[in-house]
Amino acid sequence: MQKSFRCYQVKKNDQQDITSCVESVSSDSLPSGSVTIRVVYSSINYKDALAATGHPGVVRKFPHVPGIDAAGIVEQSDSDQFAVGQPVVVTSYELGVDRWGGWSEFICVQPEWIVPLPEELMLKESMILGTAGLTAAMCVSSILQHEISVDSGNVLVTGASGGVGSFAISLLNRLGYQVTAVSGKASMHDRLIELGAKQVIDRGAIDIGSSKPLLKTQWPAAIDTVGGSLLSHLIRSIEHQGCVATCGNAGGTELDLTVFPFILRGVTLDGIDSSWYPIAKRTALWQKLATDWKLPDLESRAKMITLDQIQETVASLLEGSHQERTIIQIGDE
Repeated sequence: MQKSFRCYQVKKNDQQDITSCVESVSSDSLPSGSVTIRVVYSSINYKDALAATGHPGVVRKFPHVPGIDAAGIVEQSDSDQFAVGQPVVVTSYELGVDRWGGWSEFICVQPEWIVPLPEELMLKESMILGTAGLTAAMCVSSILQHEISVDSGNVLVTGASGGVGSFAISLLNRLGYQVTAVSGKASMHDRLIELGAKQVIDRGAIDIGSSKPLLKTQWPAAIDTVGGSLLSHLIRSIEHQGCVATCGNAGGTELDLTVFPFILRGVTLDGIDSSWYPIAKRTALWQKLATDWKLPDLESRAKMITLDQIQETVASLLEGSHQERTIIQIGDE
């Protein structure tokens, strides 16, 4: 392995000021791990944008390298599960949180976090999907497991213009579901129709102010990426034996609910934890995303940048103006 490598590093000085930039560091700086991966692509998620600012809810020690997603080639391996030269994907777990992440030419991780790249998927495509695509697949899998049929009515997807929401729309559409998308970004409504939504509702048009314990049933199921009062409204609007797969909290962390949706309508609230999703299930979902669930328009869903162009994208994510996916090309395939 080379003596040094480039990475996007976040630092805190003695005055507690946070700085971040791309710099070269010694290969000795890499955390210990059984498998070293030469990163070809990473991506930018909201969690990464927070890490880039040194947010204490994400970054636990400095210096730090963000990036919860990475796809690349095994450079060194002490594990009999992975061979040098093998293409692989790593998403979530502690990557980019407790451990230096994918905004780096190299990462070093344990084999239990690694998924072999499916033969039908390219490294670039795996990062266009990334944690967002995997989380969307987990949400769709939840709806399938709860036996919500494709002819039961429109499935609602909130936060539809974000990474998870937009992938959820397309995956549901590919599987034959009718989808109603909820988005507060009027400029994205036509794009959401292109991605597979049958109908788009402006977020402001949903009356979330009612305090009634149960509301008129409207949806057989929903995928919620927002949380807070919107999630509370959805749960009270789900039909009998319906379910809500929830994976976000941008709209708040508290739920104002009674038990009535659960004990009178049999509604299921299914929490989606993409960080610690078991590796066997994770590997199986990646295989589906590469085959039966593969989306035909992946290349059109992301723009490509380099390590040196990260800061502008971080700013747009934190402002809420960022749309769809951005991937980072870090090395050569």
